[in-house]
Amino acid sequence: MVLEIITGLPFISAVLFVIFAPFVGAIITGLDRKLTARMQGRVGPPVLQPLYDIFKLFEKENLVVHRSQNFWIFSYLVFILVTGVLFFAGSDILLVIFALTLAHVFLILGAYSAGSPYAHIGAERELIQLMAVEPMIIIAAVGLYEVTNSFDTLAIVQNAFAPVILLPGVFLGMVYILTVKLRKSPFDLSTSHHAHQELVKGLTTEFSGSTLGMTEIAHLYELVFLLGFLFLFFGMAAPLIGILVLIIIYFFEIYVDNATSRVKWQFVLKSCWAFTAVLGVLNLFALYLI
Repeated sequence: MVLEIITGLPFISAVLFVIFAPFVGAIITGLDRKLTARMQGRVGPPVLQPLYDIFKLFEKENLVVHRSQNFWIFSYLVFILVTGVLFFAGSDILLVIFALTLAHVFLILGAYSAGSPYAHIGAERELIQLMAVEPMIIIAAVGLYEVTNSFDTLAIVQNAFAPVILLPGVFLGMVYILTVKLRKSPFDLSTSHHAHQELVKGLTTEFSGSTLGMTEIAHLYELVFLLGFLFLFFGMAAPLIGILVLIIIYFFEIYVDNATSRVKWQFVLKSCWAFTAVLGVLNLFALYLI
């Protein structure tokens, strides 16, 4: 009932995303850290530790290598917000994807402006990751359109039947690239989501204080958006099944993160494109034949 009310009122959905997404993302991230610690035989931090970390970052002195750095990171946060607002307001999914891509371009520019070799390498790897995942995301948008006859996220989520029934390959491809988007091992090339790597953390190495805080807030917003994107494959036709599947997928992501080591960027690019070609393109071709 709650989900039906929210999806029926796009403006309210967008407002709820802006207000509550950081807290929801922080709780999910906190549970992630807790489960990771238990898998490693540790007690782990409090569930709300991600929020404590962000508050602490905004209390620190903001030291920047280049003044433009703050502008790029603020723009990154703004466009992640725009991405989520457009998505939960029921807008065109292609516009949502373009806003998400632009947000990551700002993040990359922020890393390049620092001048640090660590940040430069991280920015280059972020570009590679962007190239690796974008084809699959575009194919997912096309597949959802073919099934629902609409690019609007509101129409997709209110579809009469779950799109995953006709798009199992596309859904599995999205699950595969989710590991890249969540910055989890073995695909955490540009930076890692682990807090203990804050000092040398790829493209965010030179970020500190409120600048790093804005980056962490953007990550929380993006986490909620990504899970919402996967929920589109189930929609209001199977909401409980969709939520259960998302929980299982995220637990699997945590397990993979703890059970694998980082791979080379060549493998990330090739494997993501292979999954896109095999699962995504073949699924669309089969859908066309049907």
